[in-house]
Amino acid sequence: MKILITGGAGFIGSHLADRLIETGHEIYIVDNLSSGSMDNVKHHQNNDKFHLIVDTILNQELMENIVRQCDQVYHLAAAVGVKLIMNRPVETLETNVRGTEMILKMANKYKKKVFITSTSEVYGKIMNGKNSPLLLEDTDRLMGSTTKRRWAYACSKAFDEFLALAYYEEKKLPVVIARLFNTVGPRQTGQYGMVLPNFVQKALIGKPIIVYGNGSQSRSFLHIADAVEAMICLMNESNAEGEVVNIGNTEEIMIKDLAFMVREMAESSSEIEYISYERAYGPGYEDMLRRTPDISKLKRLAGFEPRHKIDEIVRSVIDYYKI
Repeated sequence: MKILITGGAGFIGSHLADRLIETGHEIYIVDNLSSGSMDNVKHHQNNDKFHLIVDTILNQELMENIVRQCDQVYHLAAAVGVKLIMNRPVETLETNVRGTEMILKMANKYKKKVFITSTSEVYGKIMNGKNSPLLLEDTDRLMGSTTKRRWAYACSKAFDEFLALAYYEEKKLPVVIARLFNTVGPRQTGQYGMVLPNFVQKALIGKPIIVYGNGSQSRSFLHIADAVEAMICLMNESNAEGEVVNIGNTEEIMIKDLAFMVREMAESSSEIEYISYERAYGPGYEDMLRRTPDISKLKRLAGFEPRHKIDEIVRSVIDYYKI
């Protein structure tokens, strides 16, 4: 099968490409390398089943040509990370909204099945208490004010979901939508504010590990291998078409505990420092105390649940950065 991965030179996209090539598929990647890297895919450069096109997904002629010849499309290209969102909001909105519109338009023209990658950010700040229920796909969302830039990414991805579902319902385009929760592992960079690689990189060179707020905010982390397997299972499940599905882990950890775990496992002498969100991102920044998915729908549709525990996840990132 010929498969297109937009953003395929990025962290998640490159691991997805690895897995699909391993199972015999021919892969086409379109990536402008704004957050992806040639290093993530260089091991495929002599593989005749691997094709990398360095360009934007907003290039209509290019996208039409590639979508036409592929059987499936995994749409991962997006402006990602809190730091990028805060610093370059125009790029975030244009890439996420116009890029998804382009993919859906071309896929619909040639009736190709599409996987739309969304995010747990679309839930906004709905889950804040330690005893609050896990997030279901039909849980009401709660967005912050439009004057707070932090919510631009969440709103752009929510629009992507609405648009994809509209194509499914009105035009019968086979679409699968997945909301990813804190996917981590080898190749992930801390450049765009991703917490675990940031902690690991600082620990390995003995610099202070920076925790925002008081560190009591709780998160769940999903290993990249689990995320990729879940994505492929959903893409190949006809009952997942027209559905929005959480892909994440229900095992939670407070960020301050994650910092101490990283320091211990890395055998580091780094100090752990706490700074305010205002100092890091400016006044008015909002964050959630807790964000953990209900993955019962994923289990039901794909027969899949995560296999990696938090200590295994941390170890894989440490080992990657030690090399």
